[in-house]
Amino acid sequence: MSKHRYLPMTDQDRSDMLSAIGAASVEELFRDIPESIRYRGTLPMSGALDELSLMKHMKRLASRNADTGQYASFLGAGLYDHHVPVVINHIISRSEFYTAYTPYQPEISQGELQAIFEFQSYICELTGMKVANASMYDGATALAEAGALTAGATQRKQIVISRTVHPEAREIMRTAARGMNLTVTEIDYADGVTDLERLEAAITDDTAAVIVQSPNFFGCIEDIAAMEPLIHSRKGLLVVSTNPLSLGLLEAPGKLGADIVVGDAQPLGIHPAFGGPTCGYFAVAEPLMRRMPGRIVGQTVDRDGKRGFVLTLQAREQHIRREKATSNICSNQALLALCASVYLSTMGKEGMREISRLNLSKSHYAARELAKPEGVSLAFASPFFNEFVLKLPDKTSVTSVNERLLEAGFIGGHDLGRFYPELHHHMLVAVTEKRTKAEIDEFAVRLEELL
Repeated sequence: MSKHRYLPMTDQDRSDMLSAIGAASVEELFRDIPESIRYRGTLPMSGALDELSLMKHMKRLASRNADTGQYASFLGAGLYDHHVPVVINHIISRSEFYTAYTPYQPEISQGELQAIFEFQSYICELTGMKVANASMYDGATALAEAGALTAGATQRKQIVISRTVHPEAREIMRTAARGMNLTVTEIDYADGVTDLERLEAAITDDTAAVIVQSPNFFGCIEDIAAMEPLIHSRKGLLVVSTNPLSLGLLEAPGKLGADIVVGDAQPLGIHPAFGGPTCGYFAVAEPLMRRMPGRIVGQTVDRDGKRGFVLTLQAREQHIRREKATSNICSNQALLALCASVYLSTMGKEGMREISRLNLSKSHYAARELAKPEGVSLAFASPFFNEFVLKLPDKTSVTSVNERLLEAGFIGGHDLGRFYPELHHHMLVAVTEKRTKAEIDEFAVRLEELL
């Protein structure tokens, strides 16, 4: 037997496999690799540890992470430190959900299919759209898929996208566009929101879609109602990416004329988890239903008239001819979509309104307090939700400030100079319902001391 008790491979197993492929030894498997380039020493690794020592070692390494359980986080930029009700972990840890895979056999997957159906229904109600799919990998890929859909639906080659859309989502859109021979035109911003004059000038008869985000990357709320006639008058489509939590207060994009609404469901009961995984959502107006990527769960009845759920309208290449497929997205984030469904059902309409109000009011209080020191100001005057941009004194290094804030127990805001060269010395600050008045006040004091 192998001396490594956690590895199922025995010496006999190894011998049998080598015999089956006609090799005398493991060394013989690598004979095609020249001796001159083979590594013959011992890799510079630590020695073997027993189980108890290994667990202690791993815990020490993990404790070096600055997580939101130990630090008050004012970092957003796409992932947010929201409250996750304990019921969510309880539900998603049940084995029938935790171990579930693609529900190809509806007769044995009714629970999973119903959970996805509920997610779709919630997303439609939040966004004001007619149809939603079973979820996407994340909000950024959902946005790129939306751009691809509009090009196919309109048979046009230009995508117009605002610079206030998350920079990483824009990069994914550009990557997808290259493969489809699409042109991506970026529109600059004015006072933190899309410059409507430049937007109107950029739209042509070859524009498939205008893509905007609201609240946008700076936290500012875009004027979607003013954008809608600009693109629809040219027979193009309007794509809106939005934080679903903001829809507890803001008008649904579907009610403002959006054709496609996408976003990330991470604020809806999904832990930030050091960057993911998250769950994207994708909702469309009814005429675009058959062009949606991924899959849809539909409600039906069996031969006895009992309600049941099935996968339907799957326009992906595993189910239809490849040349007719709308996308090669082959899966969905069912477990994380379940998190969002449990969160929304737990909160209800009033709970969603209350959480949205808390995010709004706490962030506005923080903005007033943080902008008080000399040399610090709010970069934009546009209305915002739970994120805002602070302009720090010239020559101030946001990175250095954040390092010092970490020493004081705070995860600081995002350094906007990383994506926007014109916004050096600007910090994007996020304030969620979890931040207390005491934490906001202390953060303001510490920031002022550092500046």
